[in-house]
Amino acid sequence: MRRIGIVLFDGVEELDAVGPWDVLACWTQQFGEDGWEVTTLSRDGGLVTAAKGLQFTAAHSFADAPAFDVLLHPGGRGTRPQLRDEAHLDWVRAQRRSVPLMTSVCTGALVYAAAGLLAGRPATTHWGSLDLLAELDATVEVRPDDRFVDDGDVVTSAGVSAGIDMALHLVARLASVDRARQVRRHVQYDPEPPV
Repeated sequence: MRRIGIVLFDGVEELDAVGPWDVLACWTQQFGEDGWEVTTLSRDGGLVTAAKGLQFTAAHSFADAPAFDVLLHPGGRGTRPQLRDEAHLDWVRAQRRSVPLMTSVCTGALVYAAAGLLAGRPATTHWGSLDLLAELDATVEVRPDDRFVDDGDVVTSAGVSAGIDMALHLVARLASVDRARQVRRHVQYDPEPPV
């Protein structure tokens, strides 16, 4: 069984985590034959309070989490302290050494940049944080117009709802385009904004 881990933390933007969770959980639960599962983790495990007050219970702590094939770091206001949290940045660097595919949603890319994971790479983040991404690492090739950027072993996505697009891209990449279309239909994701 291959595993995807979604990082939770106080101040995580709800849809950054839940959007990809819904896509990936739909895939892994409806199509178990593909051999993937998705779970959550936080520094200490247990309860975290998201940016708008929703509370989540992480299934694992960093210490007891299983090995992952894919790690997804969401964004949100809780990423700002992480940019100066050497323990968190060291943990991210350690994951980079063992996790084959690192992904981020929104300002999760800022954490990756602060940890040195995006040096010399193309990447994107929430439109309001594109300048900060460039400030954190001037070697990042900032892609302001991309919903997500797949650079092989690192995939970054733009703000909030872009994480859903990125998660469907992951299903296509890790399984097949047909499977991603099945998942998209199941979650009835056909974006046509009403305004």
